[in-house]
Amino acid sequence: MSDHNNSIVIDIDDNTHVATLTLNRPEKLNSFTRTMHEALSRALDEIEGSHARALVITGAGRGFCAGQDLADLDFTPGAMTNLGALINQYFNPLVRRLQASRLPVIAAVNGTAAGAGANLAMACDLIVAARSASFVQAFVKIGLVPDSGGTWLLPRRVGEARAMGLALTGDKLGAEQAHAWGLVWKVVDDADLPSAAQALAAQLAQQPAKAIAAIKHAIRAAANNTLDQQLDLERDVQRELGDSHDYAEGVAAFKEKRPPRFEGL
Repeated sequence: MSDHNNSIVIDIDDNTHVATLTLNRPEKLNSFTRTMHEALSRALDEIEGSHARALVITGAGRGFCAGQDLADLDFTPGAMTNLGALINQYFNPLVRRLQASRLPVIAAVNGTAAGAGANLAMACDLIVAARSASFVQAFVKIGLVPDSGGTWLLPRRVGEARAMGLALTGDKLGAEQAHAWGLVWKVVDDADLPSAAQALAAQLAQQPAKAIAAIKHAIRAAANNTLDQQLDLERDVQRELGDSHDYAEGVAAFKEKRPPRFEGL
């Protein structure tokens, strides 16, 4: 287990190959400071350089993440924090990094995910939420627009009308409704959240790593591709995967009626 400046804790299970990254400022609902962002970047470096094959991101205490810690910003006259620079330096690289990661990334959302915290969850590949979890596009309450990918991720998860309503009102979206709208993959009892997220991550860690990364890339590329472009992408990716060790192993295991032993090759 590694502790990055106390605000980020990671654990990598040698048996399941699952890395768990915990946002660890529970007294502040795990809201971000610059120091925490820097610790998170180092933690992701460590995870990506390890043997981990799946990643779970969760929050310590009673909330997942409340977004940016406003106490970390300077509101004195003449020294107002440049929010664009803050987003460009910290939040945008984080969203891009999670979206592009070779690992399947699961957000295990406990309690509140608000502002950039809600959009951090959506930047992950799958969300498993506790029944008490909620998602809040809180930006409008302080005169801002959803950032950290919110205006792109939210309508793609729930549709434009619902995204518009959530962004314009700042209303809280409960876990069950979030599941019904397609924002969340699975809702579980609060006490079961850690084990459910770990079980899903362990399942994904046993899948062929090249195929997992390719699936993530292909589905994300579809948002901007024409059908013809997407058909070509599928052809090219399938050609590459068809030459992989894991494809041969998968076919052999199917024929022999045994579990496959994927090696990520």
